Amino acid sequence: MVDLPWRVTDLKQYVYCPRILYYHTCLPRVRPTTFKMRAGIASHAQAENRERRRTLRAYGLEAGQRHFNVPLVSERLGMRGEVDLVIEVMDDRQKQAIPVDYKFSRKVGRHFQLQITAYAVMLEDAWGLPVGRGFLYLIPRRQAEEVRITSHRRAALDKALRAMNEILHHERMPAPTKYRARCLTCEFRRFCNDVL
Repeated sequence: MVDLPWRVTDLKQYVYCPRILYYHTCLPRVRPTTFKMRAGIASHAQAENRERRRTLRAYGLEAGQRHFNVPLVSERLGMRGEVDLVIEVMDDRQKQAIPVDYKFSRKVGRHFQLQITAYAVMLEDAWGLPVGRGFLYLIPRRQAEEVRITSHRRAALDKALRAMNEILHHERMPAPTKYRARCLTCEFRRFCNDVL
C-alpha cells in the first residue's frame, strides 16, 4: 500500500485556512487542541448514538442500510479518511451510496461541502456505486443539510488537492484566510503574527 499524504480532514482544514494545513504538514508535532475541538469530539459520539435509534427521515429517505464509521482510501486522490455514516439505498432501481458527516456547527461552510465531496468520490472508487449527494448533519441544530456532488465541486476538489501537494512538496507558507474572524479561535493563532 502506498503511503497516502492526506486525510480528508486535511482537505477541510486547507479550505478553511491554507495555513492550518501548512502548520500541520511542516510542523507536525505542534498541534494544540482547542475547546472547540474537544466539544466536537464529544458531540460526535452522542450524535452517532442518536442516529442508531432514529429513522432516515432527516435525510428524506424511507429506507436504507446504514454503515457507521466507514474507512475509505483512495490512492488516486492520495487520501484516506473515515466517513461517519454511509447510507446504501435503492434509487431508480439502482443501488446508490450516500455519505453523511456529522458536524458540530450551525451552518454549512464550503470546507464542509468539499470534505463531503471527497468522501463521495472515495466511496464511488471503493464501492463502485454512484454518489450524487451527501449530507452534513449539523449536530447543534439536529438537522441534515443535503450537498449535491456536482462537477463544479469535483473540480474544486481536484484544484484543492493540487494546491495542497504544492504546500507539501515546496513547504511555502500560503496566504492566510481572507475571513479574519476565523483566526480568533484558531489553534495556530499565535503562529500567524502577520494577521493579528
